[in-house]
Amino acid sequence: MPSCHCTDISLAFGHRTILEGVNFSISSSDRVALAGANGSGKSTLLKIIAGELAPDSGKVTVEKETRISYLPQSGAAMREANLYDEAERAFDPIRGLFEEMRQLEEALGSHKEESDETGRILTRYNMLHEKIEHLEYYSREQKIFRVLSGLGFKKEDFRNPVKSFSSGWQMRIALARVLLENPDIMLLDEPTNYLDLEARNWLEGFLKDYKGGVFIVSHDRIFLDANVNRVAEVYLRKLTVYQGNYTTYEKKREADLESVIGAYNRQQEEISKTEMFIRRFRYNSSKAKLVQSRVRFLEKLIRIEKPPAMPKIHFSFPPPPQSGECVLEAEGLSKSYGSKHVMDNVSFKLMRGEHLVLLGPNGAGKTTLIKMIAGLLSPDSGKIIYGKGVTPGVFLQDQLDIGIENVTIIDKLESSAPIELIPRMRTLLGSFLFSGDDIYKLTNVLSGGEKSRLLLLELLLHPANLLLLDEPTNHLDLISKDVLLDALTHHKATVIFVSHDPYFIRNCATKVVELGEGKATYYYGDYDYYLYRKEKEALGEAENLNGRDAKKKDVEEGSASDGKTNREEDKKKRNFIKKLEKENIELLDQLEKSEALHKTLEEEMGKEEVYMNGEKMKEVRRKIAENTDEYNVLLARWEDGEKKMRESTGESGV
Repeated sequence: MPSCHCTDISLAFGHRTILEGVNFSISSSDRVALAGANGSGKSTLLKIIAGELAPDSGKVTVEKETRISYLPQSGAAMREANLYDEAERAFDPIRGLFEEMRQLEEALGSHKEESDETGRILTRYNMLHEKIEHLEYYSREQKIFRVLSGLGFKKEDFRNPVKSFSSGWQMRIALARVLLENPDIMLLDEPTNYLDLEARNWLEGFLKDYKGGVFIVSHDRIFLDANVNRVAEVYLRKLTVYQGNYTTYEKKREADLESVIGAYNRQQEEISKTEMFIRRFRYNSSKAKLVQSRVRFLEKLIRIEKPPAMPKIHFSFPPPPQSGECVLEAEGLSKSYGSKHVMDNVSFKLMRGEHLVLLGPNGAGKTTLIKMIAGLLSPDSGKIIYGKGVTPGVFLQDQLDIGIENVTIIDKLESSAPIELIPRMRTLLGSFLFSGDDIYKLTNVLSGGEKSRLLLLELLLHPANLLLLDEPTNHLDLISKDVLLDALTHHKATVIFVSHDPYFIRNCATKVVELGEGKATYYYGDYDYYLYRKEKEALGEAENLNGRDAKKKDVEEGSASDGKTNREEDKKKRNFIKKLEKENIELLDQLEKSEALHKTLEEEMGKEEVYMNGEKMKEVRRKIAENTDEYNVLLARWEDGEKKMRESTGESGV
């Protein structure tokens, strides 16, 4: 079976060891996610396997005729060619097989009689023919069209020079080439980074049907869950493999980390007691042998390395000013670029506290709509009316140079951040992937991804009651996404956002507007409800919905321009949902406080004056038990509230 084996791989950059004694194998039947903290060495390991980086020690062994293709995270090499020709490069290695077949044909011509050599030549010839068919060489035109179209390219793009595409679209071209190569093993470093939701969903389906092996780095939980059955984690320079999908890995990883921390704490307690004994009886001759035995014990002890701190980071926004009940109303918006009509007569209303996600294919007008709402772009017709007291905050991917001065990262944020957040600035920067000396980088030398993260964090630190966010999850890892999601969930602002991360959308959006073909369809429910409705429509069952859903369907599919229908019913529903949301936010705050108290009590139990005193230890344990009971009650109430929220939006768990 085609496979690749890493044996004792180690690599250091200067004095910092990145990988140490890594052993790992992947075959053409494996689906593996490569996980680890930012900077842990994931991309480095992929480069070593791909042969683009040599390890300091160890080796990579690739089985004979195993074909490996590698997609880097950025900066894929392109040649002077048009899009179609660049995609067709994927089939270049196959042309070498034709040359070998021609040579075999010549060899057969010199063999007049059957022999063992003739049999070997015929066997090789037939194998090459089957291989060419398996790699779909003869149907390459159809395959190129299918892959390029799936990744968002239009047929009229096929003859455009590769250099005319943006860097993000060039990475899509590089991804297309890897997929078309149909290798035995794909090494994919964040393949969804530059994809919109439609292209991402297409890639997910493609990989499900792909017959080879996949070794993938991604910050998209749902994408990983759909495509992997093992997770290899780079942690403390080592590689540990977990069976199961990414969600299973996260649960096992948390349990393992708790176990390691527990073992570390127990060992530290034992070391402390041993050292205390040595100090106390070091000069007592009657205890000399006991002291020496404990000294030898400490010398031989294999010490558990303390896991780096991986706290769940929470921070609260500065409270925004109160806005009116209606935050904004869009009336009859139309916009064209030349002969291309992006949207026509789009209308909708946004109420205070709603989190609205804009969905739609590339070019449907999502960013255009956000820019019009922000006042950065004027509609051809129609208008946007802000509600009373609305103060917007805007984050746009294509305006990353706005507000970037030549100062250090930390100076830029501390100069404008609310005073109460300044003591936590380093923690917040770390959660957005600025750690160590990175915080002293000058802003004028930051990469596009670094600028994006910095401007997003700067926006979140300032009070605004309407947040307009265009792809805020780009360039964030899973920990940073969780920090952003947690912050938005607890924030009191109204939010309109674009994202291509289904997990983030599912956990952030309370309403959906789908853009496409110049129209806007409003869905009075969250992302799961939107998917439920889309599935019903795809199955041709939309007309069979029961009474309440049929009413909702009339509102939604009558286009967002018909906002008057069932207004009173909608208002009652909104008020009920807002009440549930408020109760759930309060419960989450109580859960956070309960978690904090639990941590404090555990730290108390680890103090010498407590664990050496039976009565104090008993009292702390009692408090921990009470805290656990309280936490479970709060959690049950929160889960019940979440269930009611889903039911109130029409989502039935489908």
